[in-house]
Amino acid sequence: MTDAQVRHSFTILVVDDSATIRRSAALFLGQAGHQVVLAEDGFHALSQLVDCTPDLIFCDVLMPRLDGYQTCAIVKKNTRFHATPVVMLSSKDGLFDRARGAIVGAAAFMTKPFTEDGMLQAVRTYAGGQAAAAHL
Repeated sequence: MTDAQVRHSFTILVVDDSATIRRSAALFLGQAGHQVVLAEDGFHALSQLVDCTPDLIFCDVLMPRLDGYQTCAIVKKNTRFHATPVVMLSSKDGLFDRARGAIVGAAAFMTKPFTEDGMLQAVRTYAGGQAAAAHL
């Protein structure tokens, strides 16, 4: 890790039912010096929140048990985590999907498959506020 990475390392929760997506995100974010916490569905994500207190959450839309919209809505209703930015992940890129994400409080909507650059740009934009992002 470089000095810049150490100074601006974030804790990022990645929620996706696809092991491939979780591995890719962990690789991209981990190589950039961030601490990555993984969850396979919304329920697992909610239990991870208490332990990891993330700076940013990437959350898949379509998951079993508790989908991404429901997960985001629960996070945003919690006073401890309501300010934590949530970036929705989906292979669907329709206007309705984006609008639904905005309604539940998502900061952004990222289409899968995502690139390393796209994911790191989202971290620069949303994790730790704009001031911290300018130094990444």
